[in-house]
Amino acid sequence: MARGMIITRYIHKEILQKLAWIVGLLILIFASNKFVGFLSDAAEGNLPADMVFMMLGFKLLASLPKILPIAILMATLLVFTRMANERELVVLEGAGVSKLTQLKIITQFSIIFCLFSALVTLYAAPWAAQNVHNLKERAKEESDISGIRPGQFKEFSQGDRVVYVQNFVPQKSLMEDVFLQVRENENLGVLASDTARFQFDQESGNKYIIFNDGQRYVGEPGLLDYEITEYEKYAILIDSAARKSEGIKTSALKTSEIINSNDLSHVAEFQWRISLVIICLSLSLFSVLVVQSTSIEKRYTPFIIGISVYLIYSNLLGIAQTLLRREIIPEFVGLWCVHIIFFGLLFILYYLPLLRMHKKS
Repeated sequence: MARGMIITRYIHKEILQKLAWIVGLLILIFASNKFVGFLSDAAEGNLPADMVFMMLGFKLLASLPKILPIAILMATLLVFTRMANERELVVLEGAGVSKLTQLKIITQFSIIFCLFSALVTLYAAPWAAQNVHNLKERAKEESDISGIRPGQFKEFSQGDRVVYVQNFVPQKSLMEDVFLQVRENENLGVLASDTARFQFDQESGNKYIIFNDGQRYVGEPGLLDYEITEYEKYAILIDSAARKSEGIKTSALKTSEIINSNDLSHVAEFQWRISLVIICLSLSLFSVLVVQSTSIEKRYTPFIIGISVYLIYSNLLGIAQTLLRREIIPEFVGLWCVHIIFFGLLFILYYLPLLRMHKKS
């Protein structure tokens, strides 16, 4: 019993160490890629600078369920490939630690890991996705203000509205000495004002610039019959409701909202979230079996097979999710059929060496 506990702790410790740095590495790669994109959006004025790190943090948490399965697969493959190359697996089998016992040890670790994965996938990730959605909507409201630079032209409505500001006070959202060019069909309008402010209509989703104390010039370029109007307050629509807030994605919905829903898109999302937990267990078991089923001399073969199987497995789950959402396959088949097929593959890998020995005998 004591020997079994020592071996169990040894394998668990090895996997945990590999898992920690693999997850850290994957997060670093993902964060670097996203951070560059967010910085680019901030530089273009599409994302306020104070939202960059908030958006990055929530995006990382929302994407963590997709990182965990590949991390547990790589960690288990690294540990058992090393143990196979150093003949530790042969020693373990000689000490009475059979393949079934090794699978039990991995299952104990994977169940704890799956509980953590379930917490992230079912609760933390949807919450983070909801916050990403909220930040995007807030960024849409503030992007025009954050993109205004004194002495530079700023385009709106695909170039139909062009604003030039001599001075800008971000804290008060106040523009001073403002020039606006408005193009409608063949007519060209120009507004000049001492001060102006942005105004966002929450109900309609429309965005306006409110000008104070200025002049409006309207006419056709090349002609002299310009219409000149002086005004005390004038509102110009710069962005219509077509850019109104987008609907919330199903990935951002709470698990409690979709678990009892009859909407197939919600059913498909719930099965997908459960699948991200199941796949952590199935891939960890697969990694043990594939190492023992391949030649020890070819040390990179398990990694090639493991990554290939992971890609096929995840793609099949994605296809099943799409088919379920489109009502092509029934709910009781859903994504479960992919897991049943994969566990059938595990069954074959487990008994394949026994069948080979039986044929030789």
